[in-house]
Amino acid sequence: MTPTEAASTAKWIASVQLSTGAIPWFEGGHLDPWDHVQAAMGLATEGFVDEAVAAYDWLRHAQRPDGSWGRKYWPGANDDGVEEPETDANYCAYVATGLWHLELLGVDARSFFEMLERAVDVVLELQVGDGPIAWARGVDGKVADECLVTGNASIVFSLRCAARLAERWGHPRPHWQHAADAIAAALTHRPELFTPKPRFSMDWYYPVMTGVLEGDAAAARLDERWDEFVVPGFGTRCVTVNPWVTGGETLELVLALVRAGRTDAAASLYADIAHLRDPDGAWWTGLVYNDDKRWPVEQSTWTAGTALLARDALTGATSAAGFMGR
Repeated sequence: MTPTEAASTAKWIASVQLSTGAIPWFEGGHLDPWDHVQAAMGLATEGFVDEAVAAYDWLRHAQRPDGSWGRKYWPGANDDGVEEPETDANYCAYVATGLWHLELLGVDARSFFEMLERAVDVVLELQVGDGPIAWARGVDGKVADECLVTGNASIVFSLRCAARLAERWGHPRPHWQHAADAIAAALTHRPELFTPKPRFSMDWYYPVMTGVLEGDAAAARLDERWDEFVVPGFGTRCVTVNPWVTGGETLELVLALVRAGRTDAAASLYADIAHLRDPDGAWWTGLVYNDDKRWPVEQSTWTAGTALLARDALTGATSAAGFMGR
């Protein structure tokens, strides 16, 4: 995207954002906390700082007494908008990634420390021993018996962001960093602790994107399944079983490639997925490439947000451009 095109994408995200600060997946749609943060980071990347801060304010007001959020919201649907009240550990952790990104852009986000600490406490309550994090907790308090590769890799990065923020703000929480290191060690050395989802491309590239794997290990991971997931000229498949490329997965893989030092491949992949961008700046979620049909038929704010993050990683346009590599 050119600077003008990137600005139009951010304006489109802002046009979907509600007056409460909530950012639905699409106009009139639902939201979840993880994708809400992803869209907010896209806004902040393009200088829409007030809108991004409003998104984190929405999270602060929506945070439940135990420090968690629900998995799915329909803003305005009922008193609190919660449709799926279950707690997703990765969704709760991801606010740390968003706040770290905001800090790197020069925005003082320390007023959100209490929200951050309560969210991290929820995540660590779901840690199994000194290893991985169970992916969810039900409204009955029952903890899921599965630990997921993608979710835990994302949590590693979020906990490291949280630890950096706590140190920067004068409230050191070294146990957050220790927890991140323990999860990363489990992902690397004890794969039997996790429920694999090998048909999903996220399970493939997330350990690279989040820094769980680096150097030769990251390169080997990317090479291992590249031909299964990457469709030249179209982008990255979401799953191996369908001829379907998605913007979110493709653009996250761009971030992983940049982190791994493969900037040429990252730039090529970014160009390949440009077919999902509309002239008004909106981004479609995906394409069934053998039929040349967009599916689902929706333009998603989190895809647009990821497109702005990936563009920044490639161009180095902002002070947060390298945040996934820190």
